[in-house]
Amino acid sequence: MDGKNRADIYPGLEVDIILKKDQRSGKLTRGIVANLLTSSAFHSRGIKVRLEDGQIGRVAEIVED
Repeated sequence: MDGKNRADIYPGLEVDIILKKDQRSGKLTRGIVANLLTSSAFHSRGIKVRLEDGQIGRVAEIVED
């Protein structure tokens, strides 16, 4: 599942994000969502989140169990 819909993302969810510095390479960083930073219901490049370790990026993929 992609991370473009805000309704699909919530604190505690495991996700892969793209950090600003990794946008060109597309390198993914995995972590747990601490809070959502995008207020709109949909974002074409992914909902922006802060991970529990403090890193900020846009959700590329929601990790399925």
